[in-house]
Amino acid sequence: MFITGWAAVSIYLEQRFAWASKISGAIIALLGAVLLSNLGIIPTDSHVYDTVWDYVVPLAIPLLLFQANIRQIWKKSGRLLIIFLLSSIATVAGAIIAFLTFKDYIPYIDKITAMMTGSYTGGGVNFAAMSAKFETPGEMVSATTVADNLMMAMFFLVLFAVPSINFIRNKFQTPHIDEIESRTGDEESETAAASFWERNEMSLKDIALSVASAFVLVTISFKLADFIGNVLPEASDANILLSLVRGIFADQYLMLTTLTVFAVLLFPTYFENINGTREIGTFLIYLFFVVIGVPASLVVIIKTAPLLFLFVLIIALANIIITLIFGKIFKFTLEESLLVSNANLGGPTTAAAMAIAKGWTNLIVPILLVGTLGYVFGNYLGTGIYHLIQIIFG
Repeated sequence: MFITGWAAVSIYLEQRFAWASKISGAIIALLGAVLLSNLGIIPTDSHVYDTVWDYVVPLAIPLLLFQANIRQIWKKSGRLLIIFLLSSIATVAGAIIAFLTFKDYIPYIDKITAMMTGSYTGGGVNFAAMSAKFETPGEMVSATTVADNLMMAMFFLVLFAVPSINFIRNKFQTPHIDEIESRTGDEESETAAASFWERNEMSLKDIALSVASAFVLVTISFKLADFIGNVLPEASDANILLSLVRGIFADQYLMLTTLTVFAVLLFPTYFENINGTREIGTFLIYLFFVVIGVPASLVVIIKTAPLLFLFVLIIALANIIITLIFGKIFKFTLEESLLVSNANLGGPTTAAAMAIAKGWTNLIVPILLVGTLGYVFGNYLGTGIYHLIQIIFG
């Protein structure tokens, strides 16, 4: 009751009040769970929490990937996809710098680096997947999430402020900003979150097909990955190739990502015609944010979060700075550069919400499509970074 109820309250607050929208529903969900668990109002350990990790998170991933039609993304948003991929490279560069800076100071930094590489390529979906995949201790996940959300709140403010910095704006073309400034109009009174999550038509058939399809894909993916893991022998440290092959094909989350993308490619009409998959998947991710806050020890967070904040700050700064440099070199607009950076770090929903809030209406659908592809890349990049760290540093 508490998990679903508090997730619902967090979403309601985010869409109802401007202050909550700025904080984000995710951090409201997390902090509420942290507070109540540390006060002893809810238990810090329960099999219900394990159920969220074991079933809810895997089900959320395909639901949020059902709209990731790679053919459609390239056809409608090929130009934006290029700068998005360049921005993903910026995330990887920042993650490597951050790891080298703090590798002797932050525990489980190899797992946290993988988590944040995935997260800062596609958003919270990849954070959830990488956290579950590498079995990062709950208190470190919570501390990282607090640091991440604190940094993201500042980061979004910076993104919104960049267009008003003349030094940066004068270096780019700004067609969408120019169009907004050339006309007048009343601002919407609702929050950006409410604007993005407008009411969507959804039938019983949509709910049935989306949930059932997710269950089928999770079951097949996990069973197939387990089978391959049992068939392929454990590789020695010297056999890097076999270790890499086993790591890819025996990995439940990578197998789930791969099979879901192939399913969408093979049956695009089926998945495109299912409404509500993004809404259901996002609500499941909110359950995850509540649960990861429950085991959080405030003592551990206070001791660990400051370093973690600097860790994620390095990745975020690298992303925005390198993305703007790439945008300038390859003649992308300022709006495109800012939105792909947002999509990398916050996911497609926050990027689309920014486009809505800024009035860049022609970029809402393209950034949503391209940002969704980050769900795919994030899992691969996060896993790749983890294995790279293991190979080099042991």
